[in-house]
Amino acid sequence: MKHVLVRSLAITALTLATSAFAAAGQGDTAPSFNAPASKAGKTISFSLADALKTGPVVVYFFPSAYTGGCDIEAHEFAQETEKFKAAGATVIGVSEDSIQRLNTFSSDPNYCAGKFAVASDPDGKIAQSYGLKVSAADPKAVDVRGVAIDHGFIERTTFVIGSDGKIAAVLSSETDHLHPKDHVSKSLSVVEQMKSPKAP
Repeated sequence: MKHVLVRSLAITALTLATSAFAAAGQGDTAPSFNAPASKAGKTISFSLADALKTGPVVVYFFPSAYTGGCDIEAHEFAQETEKFKAAGATVIGVSEDSIQRLNTFSSDPNYCAGKFAVASDPDGKIAQSYGLKVSAADPKAVDVRGVAIDHGFIERTTFVIGSDGKIAAVLSSETDHLHPKDHVSKSLSVVEQMKSPKAP
């Protein structure tokens, strides 16, 4: 009986560990969150629930500000901001960067350019609530400016969330092998389809 109990507990633990990294999927209710964020260099408060009141929300998780792929992604989202707005969608980036780093990144004309907000998830709790993998900080990591990166990295994943709070699409660089630009173009396509009237 004792061996059966131990085996049962081991299986339960394994199941929990596996599910912890099972990303939220299409049709799931998106985990709600509130977080400090930065837009155009100023700290603001972001609430997913409040943003959904105005339309779909694109929540894109990225590893770190001022790194190659993330810089490309931020620049592309900034370039397409007006198209997302025209579709009634809000864009919010989320990383483990400190709010201080994000204040600089959000106002940088080469990247976010003050066009959209980026939120700080320093302990990775928001990312984990979406079932995403969070890697530990690399003590040797530096950004493109040569500044040390003192935080962990969230896998690059984008969730398009409908105004009903349900996840309409999941875009993953890890499982779908998407280029950072693809996260922008594909999420834009999804929100534009949401806005288009459905055929009878």
